[in-house]
Amino acid sequence: MTEVIAAAPRPAWKPSHPGALLREEVVPALHMPVTKVAEALQVSRQTLHAILAERAGVTAPMAVRLGKLCGNGPDFWLRMQQAHDLWEAERELAEVVERIPTLTEA
Repeated sequence: MTEVIAAAPRPAWKPSHPGALLREEVVPALHMPVTKVAEALQVSRQTLHAILAERAGVTAPMAVRLGKLCGNGPDFWLRMQQAHDLWEAERELAEVVERIPTLTEA
């Protein structure tokens, strides 16, 4: 018999985008202009700015870079992005998902 694993409940509030944490906490704590932070990460200023402005998400390669820069590893940044993305997707697709049946054993 197949065991069913229940989904973990999602928070009622929108999880922060990693760009918000970078913009509000990390970059100011570094006492460096965004251009210098981008240089340290070896990415363009535009790439970093898109994340800081929450127009782009943190990809796995960027998470590796941020994890090294901040000393906390890539998992933190990817989990933060994933929580944000799932929260948004579940709300955007709520009506569609409501019509999708959940498969059960015959």
